[in-house]
Amino acid sequence: MKTVSQMQTEVRSGCGSASVVNACSDCSVRSRAICAVLDNSELAELSKVNRHRSLGAGDCLFFEGDPTEAYYVVTDGALKLYKLLPDGRRQVIGFLFKGDFLGATFSEEHAFTVEALTPTELCQMPREKFELFVNDSQPLGRKLLQVATNGLASAQEQMLLLGRKTAQERLASFLVWMSARAEERGDDGDHLGVPMSRTDMGDYLGLTVETVSRTITKLKTSGVISLAERGYIEIRNRDRLEEIAEG
Repeated sequence: MKTVSQMQTEVRSGCGSASVVNACSDCSVRSRAICAVLDNSELAELSKVNRHRSLGAGDCLFFEGDPTEAYYVVTDGALKLYKLLPDGRRQVIGFLFKGDFLGATFSEEHAFTVEALTPTELCQMPREKFELFVNDSQPLGRKLLQVATNGLASAQEQMLLLGRKTAQERLASFLVWMSARAEERGDDGDHLGVPMSRTDMGDYLGLTVETVSRTITKLKTSGVISLAERGYIEIRNRDRLEEIAEG
């Protein structure tokens, strides 16, 4: 009998690599990813069509307008989602982390570009086969509805950020959100890994990179946060940060 490594077949593309892998049983995000609602027999069936996808930092998973061919679960790393405006400007519309689901659109084309912020690992599920699973599994259908509802809530929150909050309130809200997401993954919510650049933050929050830098300095000077090692922010006064975020 062949081993798993012997059966793996690398399929190279311009945006990372995919390989045949049966790893659902010991997946590191099994308990909190969308597939957590599936029982062992359903997982065994899904694992027959799953593919492992690897991206390097800066690699694109797909581009806006590309045909929708698969759905994904982030098993490690971080991604940013963005759209290009007609005048060439970029609007970052979201960030995804370990355990997040990507592709709940049921549309023929991707509405945005997805780029890896760090080396990232994904579970790739062929669109047609995954949608058959959704049709046959009520728990999976309900979970997808929850994902879509959460996505709508996030979009509404970003509209509030862009339309009503000051620069300091926007950045504080972003850090509170990042902290909550870290805790969901089992990480330290006060010692934040921040894989996105200040330009990415600005493009998400509707701020210039200079304003992001000034606002970070202001929060640091007032003792609300401190800058830890590269890529990390320490929350020093959570109560005050939440007060600022709430305006």
